[in-house]
Amino acid sequence: STLADFNNEFDITWGDGRGKVINGDLLTLSLDRASGSGFESRNEYLFGKIDMQMKLVPGNSAGTVTAYYNAESKGVPFPKAQPMRIHSSLWNADDWATRGGLVKTDWTQAPFTASYRNFKADACVVASGKSSCGGSPASSSGGNKAWLSEELDITKQERLRWETLWPISLMRLISLGATAAVINGDLLTLSLDKASGSGFESRNEYLFGKIDMQMKLVPGNSAGTVTAYYLSSKGSNWDEIDFEFLGNLSGDPYTLHTNVFSQGKGNREQQFHLWFDPTADFHTYSILWNPKQIIFSVDGTPIREFKNAESMGVPFPKAQAMRIHSSLWNADDWATRGGLVKTDWSKAPFTASYRNFKADACVVASGKSSCGGSTASSSGGNQAWLSEELDITKQERLRWVQKNYMIYNYCSDTKRFPQGFPPDYQYQ
Repeated sequence: STLADFNNEFDITWGDGRGKVINGDLLTLSLDRASGSGFESRNEYLFGKIDMQMKLVPGNSAGTVTAYYNAESKGVPFPKAQPMRIHSSLWNADDWATRGGLVKTDWTQAPFTASYRNFKADACVVASGKSSCGGSPASSSGGNKAWLSEELDITKQERLRWETLWPISLMRLISLGATAAVINGDLLTLSLDKASGSGFESRNEYLFGKIDMQMKLVPGNSAGTVTAYYLSSKGSNWDEIDFEFLGNLSGDPYTLHTNVFSQGKGNREQQFHLWFDPTADFHTYSILWNPKQIIFSVDGTPIREFKNAESMGVPFPKAQAMRIHSSLWNADDWATRGGLVKTDWSKAPFTASYRNFKADACVVASGKSSCGGSTASSSGGNQAWLSEELDITKQERLRWVQKNYMIYNYCSDTKRFPQGFPPDYQYQ
């Protein structure tokens, strides 16, 4: 099927002139305070491969919704018997669309315009009860349309599951609105302004894994801000593995704060400065979590090892599946020099960027682990990292970091533990 002429394929169904076809190959819908607009296809289709290029409303589009969809007259368990038209519409929905209706449409920015081009429908057209592919509309199994039996091949299945970049299906934004965005599928940004911060969490839950994330932190004067990247379970006796980046005045180093919670108890902080500027480029922050230990690494260099000390009566996170989280928020009551330096909102919005997420991990769903066994064991499978430990070279790198860049260790804070250190301190 060749590219279609919008004049022949679609009718502007509402909007009183706000929907326009330009030279047959470009269609625009606009929204102003008086009305939105919409179109629908002249043909009805039953099965097909439908393409449409769209350019969405630019700038401040809060409160607007642009829809592109197929619609049928009544629901069935699987849409296979009722032909559908292609529709699109642009309308005001500021009672719910942006941050649950908190952000309203700014009509000074109107008209809002979405654009469409290069429509292509390689599809079965239904007219007078007959399908152009042959047979009745309910079967539409004839013809020489390869897509009628098309399925995902191995390559596309891998792309569907692909975790080396940022498929949106792997993460969900948990602070909606203009402060969190996925860009082209391979870059995610979180922003903080005076109104709100933002965050995301993974759709999957994991029990043990090797997790990598490339991050570029808030540049310039980031005092008062905290960018957190961590694993966490739910409930009052939760487990958690933390990277937290505490902002600072321009030119001063970030503080990288690490902690491990098990069964709701933390107080196991170690803090570091980094040997590079984490705002100038992306760097890889990794968590290796297996039944033996948790290893925090930066660009492949281990900075902290938290060993399983259950033999000393110290709980270790090994039974609760955790999601990956990240958030960017204002914490100027404590984050920078104990709260002495406040957030400079004239520098807002503050933005942190994420890319190249990779999880070589045991995914837990319905009480079962993808590595085999129950969620409490997850020791099966062929995952080498499940028994991985630091080799001699990495032990040396760990000692180098802790000698030169560690600025706080709970295991040496005598003022904090006047009655004696926690039982695991000599083991960490």
